[in-house]
Amino acid sequence: MDTLIMVGQLLLGLSILVGLHELGHLLTAKMFGMRVEKFSIGFPPKIAGFQWGETEYSIGAIPLGGFVKISGMVDESMDTEQMSAEPQPWEFRSKPAWQRLIVMLGGIIVNVITGIVIFFFMVYNNGETYYSRDQVIENGIVAYEYAEAIGLQTGDKILDVNGEPYKSLGDLTSGKVLLSENGYYTVERNGEQLKIEIPKGFINTFNSDESFTKFVSLRFPFDVGVVDEGSEAEKAGVKVGDKILAVNGQKVDYFHEMREALEGYENKNAEIVIQSQGDVDTLSILVAEDQRIGIVANILIEPVKRSFGVGESLVKGAEKAFGVVILNARAMGKMFTGEVSARNVSGPIGMAKIYGDVWDWTKFWSITGLISMILAFMNLLPIPALDGGHVMFLLYEMISGKAPSDKFLENAQKVGMAILLVLMVFVIGNDILKIFMGE
Repeated sequence: MDTLIMVGQLLLGLSILVGLHELGHLLTAKMFGMRVEKFSIGFPPKIAGFQWGETEYSIGAIPLGGFVKISGMVDESMDTEQMSAEPQPWEFRSKPAWQRLIVMLGGIIVNVITGIVIFFFMVYNNGETYYSRDQVIENGIVAYEYAEAIGLQTGDKILDVNGEPYKSLGDLTSGKVLLSENGYYTVERNGEQLKIEIPKGFINTFNSDESFTKFVSLRFPFDVGVVDEGSEAEKAGVKVGDKILAVNGQKVDYFHEMREALEGYENKNAEIVIQSQGDVDTLSILVAEDQRIGIVANILIEPVKRSFGVGESLVKGAEKAFGVVILNARAMGKMFTGEVSARNVSGPIGMAKIYGDVWDWTKFWSITGLISMILAFMNLLPIPALDGGHVMFLLYEMISGKAPSDKFLENAQKVGMAILLVLMVFVIGNDILKIFMGE
């Protein structure tokens, strides 16, 4: 069932984005009087379809893309017979270069608009909820294994990143920070300021959602928020609102300190000092196999919550959308230098895992908006068979005044399709390798 949910979300997300992308090509082509023969979401074999006017609309069995077949255009159909006939007024090749350029950019433009619209609604409906820089400085961090590996320690107060103030706890692991040149954290430790460098390639550590939980979190004071029914804590008399002062002789101010003090006490009794309605008592509580005593912490720090109006949401939505493109461009550049591992590239299996095995509409639209911007960026790459390849040749034609020959475009299309096939094999192989390695 979990797999079905992941696959279902991926197919729905891709179908929406591919459909809108191809719709961008279709509408701009028809706007300039070009004949559109086919519109397909998914690749052949066809599993369903209908004819409306001059265009056949269909759904293909391979849901990893789609296409629009425009008369008189060298594309993946490789219809050389049509291209050998005399050009007709309704064909792509008969139209001015600037019109053909708009048609080729149509899908990319629609994907960008889709990404901005999704991020706009996400910001407008949900606002922002985060732990602020001031709260991080006031309480300090809990440093887990990845943070300790670069020199951070629990209790450090992170003052800035790369010499600049940051806004939220999440900014500490943002792509902008992890991809920065000679990045570093400035921390205060025991009254002294230290510079903790971010190693080159450190971003490769964060190759899954789980990996972010191994970096840092906020230290937070707490009291007892919930006492599990029938738990050892309930049997010992722990109540909601009680405050834990010490565990096994170790003073407890923050939740992580309680968890650390319970380590090694599985199936043993722990001595826990409780403050309840002003009274202090010491209770002996049996610790379970999972190092829990049967309570849920109530965090005593309120996160910052912000809401935005329509104008602010539009600006922030656009910033988030284009920020995805900028980060992907930087990551790709660093991939060629070897600083960013190509293993971070995900194919359809990896994308399905990102959606997750729980159907959460907020997460679904957030990831779909992200993928929409990535699709726009990838499609703009100057690879023949992609929109960016067609754009490259059209710009050459507009600048030089001379169009590449149909034979050249056909051969370029074949090369581009071979490149895309190799890339597809690579990303799917990468996904399978990650599964075998447990990533």
